[in-house]
Order: sequence, then C-alpha cells, then structure tokens
Amino acid sequence: MNTKTEKSKDIKLVECPRDAMQGLQDFVPTELKVAYLNLLLQVGFDTLDFGSFVSPKAIPQMRDTEEVLGQLDISGKTKLLAIVANLKGVENAVKHNEINYLGFPFSISETFQQRNTNSSIAQSLATVEQMLEICDKKQKEAVIYLSMGFGNPYGDAWNVDIITHWTDQLAKKGAKIISVADTVGVSTPEKIKTILPPLVKEFQAIEFGLHLHSTPQQRLEKIEAAFEAGCTRMDSALRGYGGCPMAADNLTGNIATEYVIDYLTTKGLTANLNMEKWQEAMLFSTNIFH
Repeated sequence: MNTKTEKSKDIKLVECPRDAMQGLQDFVPTELKVAYLNLLLQVGFDTLDFGSFVSPKAIPQMRDTEEVLGQLDISGKTKLLAIVANLKGVENAVKHNEINYLGFPFSISETFQQRNTNSSIAQSLATVEQMLEICDKKQKEAVIYLSMGFGNPYGDAWNVDIITHWTDQLAKKGAKIISVADTVGVSTPEKIKTILPPLVKEFQAIEFGLHLHSTPQQRLEKIEAAFEAGCTRMDSALRGYGGCPMAADNLTGNIATEYVIDYLTTKGLTANLNMEKWQEAMLFSTNIFH
C-alpha cells in the first residue's frame, strides 16, 4: 500500500541507517547491511544516508561501504548520501556515480571538530570549500551538518549568534544544503523554534534540515517543534537507533522514523512511502539491532 498526499512534496525524509549502525560494537556482515539497505531503498524515502568514506580505524563498522554500494538497488527514487570527513573521503566518494549527496560534519564546537575529524574548525572550513568545488565539478550535492548545533558537552561557547556566523561563512563558500545537527541530544523544542526560523528567513537560498537526537520521551515534541519551525528536510532512523560514537560514551538515539511518519500522517503530510516495505524493514531490523 502506498500512502500519498499532495502536500508531501515539500517534505524530504532522510533515513539514516548509517548513523544507526556506526556505533554498534559487533560488525554487521556486509550481506546483512545490503539486505537492510535494499529494503529501505524500496520504502521510497527522499534520501538514504547509507555509509561513509572515513578511516576504518575511526568507524570500523563502515569499512565495507564501497562493497555495500556495489550491491544496492538504486532503481527507485531514493538518493544516496555518504558521509565524508576529509578530502580523501571526498575524492573516494565522488568516484561513484550512484552517490548523489556527500555529507560533511562541520562542527561549531572546536573540541568536537578535533574529536570527530582530527582538524580545527578553520581547517574544516577550508575542506568544505574544496569539497563544494569538487561536488560542483562532479555533479554531486553537498550537505553540511552543523554538528553540535544545539550545544555541546565540552563547555565550548555556544549561542545563536555563533550558529548564524558559521551559517553565513558556509553560505559564502557556496553551501546550498545545511542541516543543523544535535549530535548529543541537547536540543529542546524551545531551541528548535528559536534557532531554525531566523536561519530560514535570513538565508533563503539555503535548504535547511534538522538532524536531531533524542530520548524516546522527547521525540514527539521535538518532531512537532521541527515542522512548526519550518523544517522541510528531516533526518531520522528506524526505531530511533543510533548515535554518534565520536561525541560521547553514552549514545542518545536518533529521532525514530516511525514517529515522524505518524506525525506527518496526522497533519496530512505523509510522504509517498511504501508502507509494506517499511514494515518489512522494521521486522528485518531485528537481525541487525539486537
């Protein structure tokens, strides 16, 4: 059964199995990854964040991204997004015609930028500039994540002006898609409603998304705040699995996709999803997340 509405075209749902799997201690066999991702590709999300081109020492779970990519069925409408953390990753990712988006975690926390990509904010800004140029030449789109966009656990300075400053810097470099990323679950409905609307108003050429993390108790109120604040690109993961292993020892899960689907359904905004395949993916996920 396909669920469709006229209003859904303005909402882009980004399913994030890569984010869900990357923190797992036990390596997920390649064939299991492929089977799971191919089910999710049949659901019909706008984008699938499927893997990353990063050092296997940093994220061992994603060391088979290239092998996985070669076995994915991309005959549907869903676009593929891969995460990169440096120019080597960018150069490896753009070789693959199947990949549409390259995502880069640009942190507004100096501590996390060093921890996550082993580079400073200034160095990362230079990387983003080169990445944007390469993406333009290779006909890829860059998604820049403002990591620690809602605060950080390290005591680094954080406020709305800092977010606006770095958004402006990225816009001047040519960024077209920016996703404000929570990373560690410190976002609140109040912060979401305070941060997003002014950005959308000031930087009208940029497509803004949200990548939120949350405890199960806060998911619904964060989802509601996100869409009320004007979010049109929402990251989530089936059952809310996942979290960033580079950010903290105690992972805070992603926003659960089923909560997003339920919320949009109540508002008459459900995306064009194959709900039978979604249910299959929900059942199959128990093979990966024990």
